[in-house]
Formats: sequence, structure tokens, C-alpha cells
Amino acid sequence: MRPLLGLTVGDPAGIGPEVVLAAARDPRVAAARLLAIGSMEALRSAASVVPDAPALRAVASPAEARFEPGTLDVVVVPSDRPVPVGKLSAEAGKIAFDGVAHAVELALAGDIDGIVTAPLNKEAIALAGHPYPGHTEILAELTGTTDFAMMLTALKLRVVHVTTHVGIRKMLEKVTTERVLTTVRLADRALRDMGIERPSVGVAGLNPHAGEGGLFGDEEQTTITPAIERARAEGIDATGPWPADTLFGRAVAGDFDVAIAMYHDQGHIAVKVLGFETGVNATIGLPIVRTSVDHGTAFDIAGTGKASADSMVEAVLVGASMASARKEAAAS
Repeated sequence: MRPLLGLTVGDPAGIGPEVVLAAARDPRVAAARLLAIGSMEALRSAASVVPDAPALRAVASPAEARFEPGTLDVVVVPSDRPVPVGKLSAEAGKIAFDGVAHAVELALAGDIDGIVTAPLNKEAIALAGHPYPGHTEILAELTGTTDFAMMLTALKLRVVHVTTHVGIRKMLEKVTTERVLTTVRLADRALRDMGIERPSVGVAGLNPHAGEGGLFGDEEQTTITPAIERARAEGIDATGPWPADTLFGRAVAGDFDVAIAMYHDQGHIAVKVLGFETGVNATIGLPIVRTSVDHGTAFDIAGTGKASADSMVEAVLVGASMASARKEAAAS
């Protein structure tokens, strides 16, 4: 049976409702059954600017969903209420957070096979009393996960980050041998879960030219190389540290199944240059499947119908693939 994915509507004041509706009626997502979770008010408002938007049907639980062609079933959060489109607000932040929290509950209970998240706004959820750096940290806390990482995909490129939402000075403290090793392990396991029998893992250096033998910094020698050596001793096909200015191009060319970035922009720039509108964000290390669009709430175009659903469609496809692979592994 096709996997059942919960699509969180995200911040109701942003473009999340529009991309959820547009993706739900896209024929490319036929590999999954889709259920929206979040604001019905926002979906109804967005339907006026999304061509051929599916009809909306409120359900109390996934068990009530019918998955009828041309219709999108919606589990509505109790906090739902109308909010101004394109405006930052605590009310919108609460609705967005509640949608994610309920989706996680359903996934942990096995009522859905995974979640695909539309964007939320960090400032809005902070105003609502949930000061998280982003979706990844919310999901980790709600699932009780300590070892996790962000994996971005765009076309032939997969990138997993050692650190993400942290300033550059703080990042230098967080790039430790243990953290690099944990990230390599998570990347290797995630790709095995996706059906790649022995993934090739390319690890980036931190400094220009991967330190040039210590001329531009010694983190490669003191921190990153020991992590790679330990990973190889565990049977992981990890190599590096490679200069970041060549690693990502080599990964696209097929030399590596996944590239390990040391910090946020080192990996994000490569992914967004390659596939700005089709990038997908997946959180690996969680007990549940979670993928996401790789863009923000775009308040400036919310309610105009200009938002592209390509990233949401790709996130559904990746989520469906990951959920199916997990089901197959569990059954074997």
C-alpha cells in the first residue's frame, strides 16, 4: 500500500497552505496518500489562489481519511483561527507549532508513515512561546532524539551537516571529532535505509583547501581526520577531508553518495545553487520519517498564488521513498 504522509500546513500566514494544496493535486505525488495537518482556515483561503485546488474535508484522525481523487482530507488543529496573510503573529506561530506537534504524535503512534513539513517562521513560533532554531530541533525534542542531522538533497546531490543554525564562532566549538563521527554514522545509516548498500561518504574540510596541510588551520588534522579514521574502522566508506570547493561538484558527478558539510552555508549554498526550487530537507536520526521543503514562509508573496510547489512535490517523493524503504526493511 502507498505510504501515508502527513503534510503539515506550516505557518498559516505564509505560502505553506498554497504549496500544500498545489502539491496535493500534482500527479507526481501519486506514490503516496496525503493527509494535511494544521489550519483549515488557511487552506480554505489559499484555495482561492491555487488553480484546481482540491476540495477540503475535515477529519478527526487518519483513520477517517478517504483519499478520494480531487479531495484533500485535513486533520485540523484545535488552535486554528483566521490570521492575516503575510503578517508575522504569535497566533500563526502557535497554529504552525501545533500542527507539527500533532503530526509527530501521529507518526510516533504509527497512524501515518511519515511527515512532510511546509515552512514555519522561527520568529512567529518564538512569539508563541516555542523559541526553537527550526523544525529540526523541534522534531528532535518531540521524539526524544539526541543524535540527529539535517540532510539536504537537490538533483544528484545529498548533503548532511555537522552543524546548522549556529553562528560561525560558536560553530568552531561544535565541530568536534565526536560530532563529525556521529554525523558520518547518521548519513551512512540514512542512505542504507534508502536502499544504498554501502554508501560512499565524502567529508569536507573546515578550512580553505582543507587546511593545506596545516597552513590554513589544523582542524582537519586534529578533529576531522580522526573521525574519518574511526568511521572507516567501523566499516563505513568515508574519505576526506576534501576541500569544500571541489567536494560538492564531485558528489554531483557521482564520486560520493553523500557529502558531509561542516557548517550551514558550506552545504546550503551548494544545494541551493543546484536546485533552489526543488531542494528537499530531511531530518535523519529520528524514529520517524520527516522531509520538508527547503524554503521559507515567503510572507511577501503569500496569498498571491505565485509560490512554486516544486520543493513540496519533491519532499513528498523523497518522504514516500524513505517511508517505503523503512517498511520494507521492517518486514524483512
